[in-house]
Amino acid sequence: MVALAITPALIPASLSAAEGDKPNVIFIYADDLGYGDLGCFGQKRIQTPHLDQMASDGVKLTSFYAGCTVCRPSRLVLWTGKHLGHQPINDNKPYTMQSSDFTLAKLMKQQGYVTGGVGKWAMGTPGSGGEPIYHGFDFWCGYLDQSEAHNYFPTHLWRCEGDKCEKLPLEGNVLMGDKKPENRVAKLDARKTYSHDVMTKEAFDFIRRNQDKPFLLHLHWTLPHANNEGGRVTGNGSEVPTYGQYKDKNWPDVEKGFAQMVTYLDGSVGQLRALLKELDLEENTLICFTSDNGPHNEGGHNVNYFDSNGPLKGFKRSVYEGGIREPFVAVWPGKIPAGTESSTTFNAYDVLATYAELTGAKDVPKNDGISFLPTLLGKPDPQAAARISYSSFNKWEAARWKDYKAVRKGPNQPLELYDLSVDIGEEHDIAKDQPAMVEKLTNFMAEAKD
Repeated sequence: MVALAITPALIPASLSAAEGDKPNVIFIYADDLGYGDLGCFGQKRIQTPHLDQMASDGVKLTSFYAGCTVCRPSRLVLWTGKHLGHQPINDNKPYTMQSSDFTLAKLMKQQGYVTGGVGKWAMGTPGSGGEPIYHGFDFWCGYLDQSEAHNYFPTHLWRCEGDKCEKLPLEGNVLMGDKKPENRVAKLDARKTYSHDVMTKEAFDFIRRNQDKPFLLHLHWTLPHANNEGGRVTGNGSEVPTYGQYKDKNWPDVEKGFAQMVTYLDGSVGQLRALLKELDLEENTLICFTSDNGPHNEGGHNVNYFDSNGPLKGFKRSVYEGGIREPFVAVWPGKIPAGTESSTTFNAYDVLATYAELTGAKDVPKNDGISFLPTLLGKPDPQAAARISYSSFNKWEAARWKDYKAVRKGPNQPLELYDLSVDIGEEHDIAKDQPAMVEKLTNFMAEAKD
């Protein structure tokens, strides 16, 4: 893929924020949420009224792709605007953000934004130099080490501000990673501190502190990722304070917990929108919601129980559609036409370019993204309609051009080809019938790593 440098010529004056007030930006990156987990994307049993309303009030992108099919590289793609052909990792091996990495948070700080985030960072352990405060964020509260990010009742989170990161103790919780069963068992009536609630409060406090300034806020909430060691309170990988409205359902406990995780996440989105309305920030704030990769099949949860990948094939750790294609909704009252939808292909590596166009940024370092702001605003974008999207995981690769999707399971493996317009489930390999398209996407995959 030819990497794009965002230049002033690519920024239509009508879309640039340079002529008026800069909008606030809130970007929500759920963890292991599937394409089919939201009501507005076809879910029937799990309740997501607030995200469904957000889709009704704004736009759905139905062909939006995560940066990767697993967490850490997916975040690296998002932060840097570079796809996996131009990244040092394409799996969950440890990685520390480098000082040379230009991030979307650095871009927004250059544009005069206060920058904050909560949730899973995954780009550097404490003391490594990879902490968010060294890479464009004024504030972060959550998990720095990815290995600790899936315990919802940890002893502490990390609160980073200024030039230091400090532990934020969470009252009453057991040690992170403690394998002793006696330390991981608690009665349901012995309430402890749920990390999601702490991070949500910190995020809302950030908004209140900065309501008179343009701000960027990334909400990398960890719901509905499983606690793969088994929940300390619920006894399974779907770790929630209670099963909520699902407690009397005739479902396995782990599935009650999973459903409540998704609904709990949805409730936080509702609280967020209510706060923006209370502070009179609603019309000057763009909110985007998506997920870091496809649905998980871990911690006792069965990905098929709620049809979490909807009509798509595969799930987390697969480059078939179910592993990388995500629900995406965005709202910006008065700017994004309500109740709209686009099937144009976009990717997490387009977020940095979108921020650049939104804020009128110039001289942005070379990256692989194109802005999806015109599409959000309901404007035609021939450049976006003609681009090729790329992803990989270990030795697997995938590319999409228009409705054609290619998958290759290794360097010496044949290319599989699917026409998603008639085969969204990737069931019928048409490579033998489309040699020209196979050649086109094979060449692209080679060029993507240059």
